[in-house]
Amino acid sequence: MKRVKRIRKDNPELVRLIELFNKSQSNFWKKVSYELARPRKQWAHVNLSKLDKFASEKNDVVVPGKVLGAGKLNKKLQIYAFDFSQSARESISKSGGKAKYLEELFEKNKTGKDVIIIR
Repeated sequence: MKRVKRIRKDNPELVRLIELFNKSQSNFWKKVSYELARPRKQWAHVNLSKLDKFASEKNDVVVPGKVLGAGKLNKKLQIYAFDFSQSARESISKSGGKAKYLEELFEKNKTGKDVIIIR
């Protein structure tokens, strides 16, 4: 995996997260850092229908990008992403799950154990 040398982003919060994850000892967080450092057109834009199909309730789910509200979510998932659409937030909370930001998971789980990435 390539290490991010220079970050060309305008969002200071995003730059801070990329640097924080990149300094981590965990390869999981370095992978998330690499995904967030990519151009925004190449970011993951994941719909709820994809999360419902591929994620399980026993693992936390990371989307290194934005979660969109298309489709239905029938599982109680803990979803961590850089951003959520408003309809996605509403659908996640209606299904009993939680929509949280990536930094919250980083503080809770420094190694990335039992976490899956969905792109």
